Amino acid sequence: MTDSKYFTTTKKGEIFELKAELNSDKKEKKKEAVKKVIASMTVGKDVSALFPDVVNCMQTDNLELKKLVYLYLMNYAKSQPDMAIMAVNTFVKDCEDPNPLIRALAVRTMGCIRVDKITEYLCEPLRKCLKDEDPYVRKTAAVCVAKLHDINAQLVEDQGFLDTLKDLISDSNPMVVANAVAALSEIAESHPNSNLLDLNPQTINKLLTALNECTEWGQIFILDCLANYTPRDDRESQSICERVTPRLSHANSAVVLSAVKVLMKFMEMLPKDLDYYGTLLKKLAPPLVTLLSAEPELQYVALRNINLIVQKRPEILKHEMKVFFVKYNDPIYVKLEKLDIMIRLASQANIAQVLAELKEYATEVDVDFVRKAVRAIGRCAIKVEQSAERCVSTLLDLIQTKVNYVVQEAIVVIKDIFRKYPNKYESVIATLCENLDSLDEPEARAAMIWIVGEYAERIDNADELLESFLEGFHDESTQVQLQLLTAIVKLFLKKPTETQELVQQVLSLATQDSDNPDLRDRGYIYWRLLSTDPVAAKEVVLAEKPLISEETDLIEPTLLDELICHIGTLASVYHKPPSAFVEGSRGVQHKRLPARAGSGESAESPEVGQSGTSEAPPAVIPSQGDLLGDLLNLDLAPATTTVPSVQPSMQMGAMDLLGGGLDSLLGGDIGGSPSMGAALGAPAAMPAALSNAPAVGGGLGDLFDLGGGVGMPTGFYVAPKTLFLPAMKAKGLEISGTFARRGGIIQMDLSLTNKAMSVMTDFAIQFNRNSFGLAPAGPLQVLTPLTPNQTIDVSLPLGTTGPVMKMEPLNNLQVAVKNNIDVFYFSCQYPLSLLFVEDGKMERQVFLATWKDIPNDNEAQFQIKDVHLNSDAASNKLQGSNIFTIAKRTVDAQDMLYQSIKLTNGIWVLAEMRVQTGNPNYTLSIKCRAPEVSQFVYQCYELVLKN
Repeated sequence: MTDSKYFTTTKKGEIFELKAELNSDKKEKKKEAVKKVIASMTVGKDVSALFPDVVNCMQTDNLELKKLVYLYLMNYAKSQPDMAIMAVNTFVKDCEDPNPLIRALAVRTMGCIRVDKITEYLCEPLRKCLKDEDPYVRKTAAVCVAKLHDINAQLVEDQGFLDTLKDLISDSNPMVVANAVAALSEIAESHPNSNLLDLNPQTINKLLTALNECTEWGQIFILDCLANYTPRDDRESQSICERVTPRLSHANSAVVLSAVKVLMKFMEMLPKDLDYYGTLLKKLAPPLVTLLSAEPELQYVALRNINLIVQKRPEILKHEMKVFFVKYNDPIYVKLEKLDIMIRLASQANIAQVLAELKEYATEVDVDFVRKAVRAIGRCAIKVEQSAERCVSTLLDLIQTKVNYVVQEAIVVIKDIFRKYPNKYESVIATLCENLDSLDEPEARAAMIWIVGEYAERIDNADELLESFLEGFHDESTQVQLQLLTAIVKLFLKKPTETQELVQQVLSLATQDSDNPDLRDRGYIYWRLLSTDPVAAKEVVLAEKPLISEETDLIEPTLLDELICHIGTLASVYHKPPSAFVEGSRGVQHKRLPARAGSGESAESPEVGQSGTSEAPPAVIPSQGDLLGDLLNLDLAPATTTVPSVQPSMQMGAMDLLGGGLDSLLGGDIGGSPSMGAALGAPAAMPAALSNAPAVGGGLGDLFDLGGGVGMPTGFYVAPKTLFLPAMKAKGLEISGTFARRGGIIQMDLSLTNKAMSVMTDFAIQFNRNSFGLAPAGPLQVLTPLTPNQTIDVSLPLGTTGPVMKMEPLNNLQVAVKNNIDVFYFSCQYPLSLLFVEDGKMERQVFLATWKDIPNDNEAQFQIKDVHLNSDAASNKLQGSNIFTIAKRTVDAQDMLYQSIKLTNGIWVLAEMRVQTGNPNYTLSIKCRAPEVSQFVYQCYELVLKN
C-alpha cells in the first residue's frame, strides 16, 4: 500500500485522535501516527499543538521514526522555541549513539534548528561529532558549523570551532575535506576580511589529493577553493593544472566549468612559449564542445561561459567553429548566443564557411535571428578585411530580396563598412538609394541619411533625397534629426550654391522650432561656424573620420578578468560582476587573475594581465605624489574647461570650441548682419534671440542659451555674496562676491558699489599665485563708469592654469583690484567644490582598486551633523556639485554611499558616507593621495548638504 493514505482527512477530532495514537504503546501505531502528522504538516495544516507528543517519540531506536520526528522538529522549533529545549537531551544522547547514521542525523538536525536559545546547548555534542571516528559524522558536523555560524557567529568563534574546521582540511577522508572547505568558504564569503582559508602549498596539496576521491559536489567546492589561490610561480601553477586537468572529462558539467575556471586562472602564470601551455589549450577545447550536446538550458549557460573564454583566449576554440553552427531546432536564445561566438571566432581561415552559414540564416523565419545574422555579416566584413568584398555582395543580394527588416539591417551595417573601408565600395550607393522609401526604423533612416550626406558629391539628387526627409522633421526620432542636420550641413559645404535654402531651413528647424537641447546646441554650433569662418567649418565638419575598430562589444579587460574568475556562477551568465546583482556584503569580494610570471606579454592575443609589467590600462588612478609640495612641478596643462577671454558685448563664460573662432563670433557684430560669412552664402537671418544679447551683468551665459530656452542644470550650490573689501579700506569702493561653477566653467560673481563722491573707471583685476592655479580668464568687464552710489554686478570667468603656490589655508585667494583711483588688495576663500570637475565619476572597479591602493594613513573621518535628508536625496544634492555616487549598499538599516570627486588638477578624492535611517548625523570617511585636501572636501559636503 502507498503512503497516499496518510494524506486523506479523517473526521473532526483529528488532532485529538493523533494525540492518542502518538502516545500509544504500540511502535507500529506510533510510526503511523507520526507519518499522518508529517503528511498534515506537508499539506500546510497547523499541527504544532502536537509538539510535546511528537518529541516524546524521539526516544526510539527506529531510524525511520527518528527521521520523521526530526523533520517535524526542524519545521516547528522556530515557532515553539521553549518546547524545542525539551529535545536537547535527546540530541545530546543521539550524538553518542553507537549507530553513526543516528549521530549524523542528530548533528544535521541541530544545525537546522535556528533557535538562539538552544544553540549553546548544542556546542558540546557538535564538538564531539567534529572529532568523531566515523567520517560520515565528521562531514555532517563540518556543514553544521557553517549553519551555526550563520545563527551566532560569535559563539562559533569563541568555542574554537573554526580552528577545528581548519584541521579537518587535513582529514584522511576526502568527503570530510570537501565539506570542511565548503563550510569555510561559506563563512569566509560572509566575512570577506577574515582570512579563514589560509591557503598554502601544503593545504593545496591536501585538497588536490582529496579531489580525486570526492563526490561531484565535493569536487566543485574544492575546485572553487583552488580558484581563490594564487600560486607562487609558474612551476607550482603548472603542477596544479596537471592535477586538475583530469576533472575536465567529468560527467557533471558544473565540475567541468569549475575545472575550466581554475585552469583559465592559472594559465595566466604560464609562459606562452612553454610546451605545456599549448597542450593545455588543446585539452580545454573538447570538454567545452561536449557541454554543447546537453539540453538547451545547459547549452545556454555553457555558451555564455564560452563567450567569456573566447574573448580571453580565442585560440582555445579557433578550430571548433562548426560546433557553433545553428541547428534548426535550437531555441532563439541559444541561436543568438551561438551567432555571437561565431563572429568572435571568425578569421581568414574559416570566413568562407561562416559567410555561407550567415547567408543561410538571413533567410530564416525568426525576425530577431535574421536581424542579428545580417549584422553578423557586416561585423565579419569589418573584422576580416579579405572577406569585405564577399560580405558586401552578400548584403546586396539580401537587399534584393526586398524583405523590409533585412534591407534596413543591411543598410545599417553597410554604413559601418563605409566607415571601415572608405572609397572602396561606394558603387553600391545607387542600390541603397532605391530602397529609401521602405525605411521606417530610426537606426536605418539615420544610417541612410549619413550615407547621403557623406557621399553627397557622388549622388546627383542628394538635395532632393534629404529634402524628402526634412518634410516630417519634427516627427523623426532625435537620432534621425541629428543625422539630418549634419548631413545637410555637409551637403551645403560641398554644394553651397544649390542648397542655401535647404541649410537655412534645417538650421531654423533645429534651433528655433526645437526643444531638444542636443539638437539646438548642434544647430547653433553649425550656424555660428558657417557664419564666422567657412574654412574652419569645412575643416571641422568634413574632417577625415577615424576608422572604426572591429570589435566594439568586447567586455572591458578588467571586468573580463573578474568574470573569468567567476566562470560557472551566475556572474558568468549575466556577464556582470557579483557586486552588480548580489545585495549585501556577500557580493563585494572582487576577484582578479594572477599576474603572469616574468610578464613579457606578446601582443598576439587580446589578454591583459594584471601585473606591473603588462600593458593593462591602469586599474588605479596613478599617484600624484605629495599634492602641494609637488604642485609647482605638476604639468598643469590647460584643463578641458579652458575659458577664453570674453568680448565686452556679452558677459559669458563659454568654452572656445574652435580654438580662435569664438571671440570674434561673439563680437560686436553679432546681430543679424548678412556680412558675416556672406562668402559662403550663410543664413542671413540669425535667430532673433542673438540680436538682443544681454549687456553686462548676471552673465549666466551658457553659450547656447541665448534664446532663454534650456538653461544649465542649476545643481551647483552658490553661497550668498559676502563682503570681500569694505569701502573704508578702498577709498569708497566696496566689493562683495561669491563663487560658482556653471556648466563646467568657474565664475567669480562680484558686486562693485561706489560709496565715494567721484566716478570710478578703468577697472582691472589680478590674482596672486594660489594652490590650484586660479586666474581670471578675461578682463573685468565694467563697461560703464561707476557713478556714486551705483552698484554693478559682474561675472568674471576663471581658469585653472595660472601659476601655482601652496597657500595657507589651501583655498585662500589673494586678489588685487585696480581702478582710476588706486590699487586695492583683499583676500577671500573659495569653496573647493568650485574645482570638482564634471567627469569625476569613477568606474566601480577602479574605485575599489584605488581605495585599496591609497594608504590607510591618508583616511580621514568626519561627522556631518543635523542633516535631515535620506541617502538618495543627499546623493542627488551632492551630484549637483560634481560629487558622484558610484555605489550604494545597505547594511543593518545603514546606507553606505561610495563617492568619487576629481579636482581640476587631476587629483582624485574618494569618500564613503554612512547614513543611518532616523539619525541626522552622517559619518564621512575621505581617502585621498593628498590628505591636505580632505578637510576642505568635508567643508564642501557640509555646505552642500545643509543649504
